[in-house]
Amino acid sequence: MRITVCQLHNRREAFAADWGRLVGHVEAQRSDLVLLPEMPFSSWFAAPREFDAAVWRAAVAAHDTWERRLSELRPAVVFGTRPVDFGALRYNAGFYWNADEGIAETLHVKSCLSHQDGAWETSWYGKVVADFESATVAGISVGMLIGLELWIPGKAHLYGEDGVQIVAIPRVDRSVPEDLSTASEEWLAGGRAAALASGAFCISSTRGSYDNSSGGAGWILAPDGRTLAQTSSDEPFVTVEVDLRQVRARPG
Repeated sequence: MRITVCQLHNRREAFAADWGRLVGHVEAQRSDLVLLPEMPFSSWFAAPREFDAAVWRAAVAAHDTWERRLSELRPAVVFGTRPVDFGALRYNAGFYWNADEGIAETLHVKSCLSHQDGAWETSWYGKVVADFESATVAGISVGMLIGLELWIPGKAHLYGEDGVQIVAIPRVDRSVPEDLSTASEEWLAGGRAAALASGAFCISSTRGSYDNSSGGAGWILAPDGRTLAQTSSDEPFVTVEVDLRQVRARPG
């Protein structure tokens, strides 16, 4: 299986250019699975503490529009997250898209939200009772940890018990430039711990935010925690061919 991860800009003009390059990369690399970051199709809107309904509606509409372009990544299966309305409630929902169905299906809803400067998620959308169910997509068992969920104790291990082959970790990088390297290392260490706990491949894509336009490093980690590939500002898309038979089964 050929897996692609990425880091994408927050500014919309730069993101549009990123998208064109990503499509070309996925085609050239013949990717089977592409992981997008958290809510990539709008600029980072959760920086203000006060909720703005018009900004939320614009973000939802932008994702609806851009999701029609996921077919540009075919035949790859695509994972990411999006802002969604569920009646009067608002959520950050993980999704998957595949060419056979041509629609984005909800896989997991974010359950651990930030409440601090630069990421007032609790003001903008709600959390749900965490279920952390896995899904089989195109014959692959996948679990998702969205952003801060990576740090919830025991969840990666539960995915391992469930036989997950890939743990997908879409995220936003809010570190300012001088802190970016340190923050990237912390996320990489968290991903390595999740790979070891789950016995699965752990993959992460990231995007920029209000303070950090270009985002931090995305990565692909082996079940033993080894770094197989990592993105950078010079190489924002990377693809690795992995052997899913390397996944290590975890006893229940």
